[in-house]
Amino acid sequence: MRTLSTIFCLIALAAAGAATAQTPATTDTPISLANATFTQPMAWTAKGDKTAIVLTPPEKDLELTFVDVPNATGADNAVAAAWSRQYPGFARELEVSVPGAAREGWEEQKSFIYRTSPAEHQQVRAIAFRKGSKWTVLLIQGSVATFEKRGGTLALALASLRPAGYTRESFAGRTPHPLDAKSIEALKQFLSASMQQLDVAGVSFALLDHGHLVYAGGLGVKELGKPDKVDADTLFRIASNTKGMSTLMLAKLVDEGRFSWNDKVTKVYPSFRLGSDTTTASVEMRHLVCACTGLPRRDFPDILSGTSLTTPASLTFEHLAQTEPTSKFGETFQYNNLMAAAAGYIGGHVAHPELEIGAAYDKTMQEKVFTPLGMKSTTLSLHKALAGNHASGHAADIDGHLSLALVQVNDAFNFERPAGAAWSSAVDVIKYVDNELREGVLPTGERYITAANLLARRQPNVPLGEDGFYGMGLMGQKTADVQWYHHGGDLIGYHSDLYFIPGAQVGAVLLTNTDSGAAMRGPFIRRLLELLYDGKPEAEETVKASAAAIKAAVIAERKQLVYPADPKVASGLASRYTSEDLGSMVFTRSPRGLSGSNGVWRINFATKANPDGTVSLVTASPGLTGLEFVVANEAGKRALVVRDGQHVYRYTETQ
Repeated sequence: MRTLSTIFCLIALAAAGAATAQTPATTDTPISLANATFTQPMAWTAKGDKTAIVLTPPEKDLELTFVDVPNATGADNAVAAAWSRQYPGFARELEVSVPGAAREGWEEQKSFIYRTSPAEHQQVRAIAFRKGSKWTVLLIQGSVATFEKRGGTLALALASLRPAGYTRESFAGRTPHPLDAKSIEALKQFLSASMQQLDVAGVSFALLDHGHLVYAGGLGVKELGKPDKVDADTLFRIASNTKGMSTLMLAKLVDEGRFSWNDKVTKVYPSFRLGSDTTTASVEMRHLVCACTGLPRRDFPDILSGTSLTTPASLTFEHLAQTEPTSKFGETFQYNNLMAAAAGYIGGHVAHPELEIGAAYDKTMQEKVFTPLGMKSTTLSLHKALAGNHASGHAADIDGHLSLALVQVNDAFNFERPAGAAWSSAVDVIKYVDNELREGVLPTGERYITAANLLARRQPNVPLGEDGFYGMGLMGQKTADVQWYHHGGDLIGYHSDLYFIPGAQVGAVLLTNTDSGAAMRGPFIRRLLELLYDGKPEAEETVKASAAAIKAAVIAERKQLVYPADPKVASGLASRYTSEDLGSMVFTRSPRGLSGSNGVWRINFATKANPDGTVSLVTASPGLTGLEFVVANEAGKRALVVRDGQHVYRYTETQ
């Protein structure tokens, strides 16, 4: 896919100094500047010369500009020169700048983020890269909606940027080292140091080597301020790691002949609907879990509307019936929890049509996945999880201090639980990983599932970044020519990942109970690969850079916030607002400030003045910080406007 497919592309690349083609690329296409190389994603347009290239996606409302800057005295100077050259008059206020990790041949890196107003719905950033005395600057500005829609291919362009002449690291031909006591201790030390830098309360992890569990244990505490330590059996919300387990259940049903991956969804579950009949008719069972259908994320109606543990699973299908793709099938990676939830529920219905679809899914997962794999403590029940050995979720407050998180918000996703509601432990999840490495054969030697249907979940459906793809509830990735697979999980206060490297017969699980734990996941697999293959030491530097970036972002955002909320702004609000999509928000003013309730949970608000003169209410409870509600007036009524990646929602005052 990343090789040239036409003579025209070969000629264009060979023409040193010539302007690149201004027609969309028909394949991922290497491009060279004087000091750097990168990849133009398929369907994106490139224009420029050997000193500066602008990449534009099909929407035309986003630009990635790669600029070689000679003779810069530092990152700040290089970025200023790049803006001045490419966009004369650029005058955005800098919000924050932070150093990045030196990697992939670059000796220095620094990122810059600029202030925008919510109504613009724009991202404006710059990243400066240095090799020797030469600088290359990447300028990024454009629509947030397109950032989200084109995230998979945008990541390709960013990740492929390297110094000219750099040879990528390769582990090809190397025999992986065993996970012995020395390497296990190195991983423990790496995680312990990462926890301190990132302020993570607790971690549980497990390691597997050639079918043997070589380590399972914990670091840190289950809850801040309490002595109970995390151990190998501590339950965490594993969030979207549930997806791969749900697709394993579907694979079992395919094995049993209940349906095929290519069956139309309406054949298996006739009442299934998307936003149009045409779209509905084209969706196959495999499309429900491929992140390739073009359906965008649609999480705000779940988070803000007050859905709870009692919300019926059928709401998943009601929401899907209101959702339409924003890109073509297979065109770009777009993550949609509702589709994955529907897949699990349809599988459960096929197995147990006599039950309500939520109960059918729960029972089928127990029968087809948890019990056969020996995952004895894994559960989809919040009450069962909280009654036992479990970790509490944590997050930073608006001042950056670690606190218990507003985890009640996570309950909003219970009605779509096949996409992310399971609780599990490192000991249990590593059993799932073991099954992936054994390709469906249990440790007893009994075949649990056919290799063909298990491996179908690892087939590429849509590209994700430079060397990655999304399968069915699993992501494939290559690092230094080593193929591995994983999937992450993210809910408020809980961030996790599972990994398996078939060529090394090594697997791992990482569970954390703090929002900043998300920054440990990529470096953890990098550190594991470094130990297995004698890789360049990059993981520790990446964690240090991430910790610095998180702290700098908190400080920069805090400077813009008034907390408790500005009394003048608070007094001008209506007491109650209602949205057709998001439900109601009722505000309460007290000496402690401004809070809002959707009937299920309550959240604190700060206020923020925007560059365009508007004012935002900004969520300020640990775990749910930074979400902006712009104070507005529409048709003579007080209103609030809130945006996610590709949607705009409005609240209007009500009695």
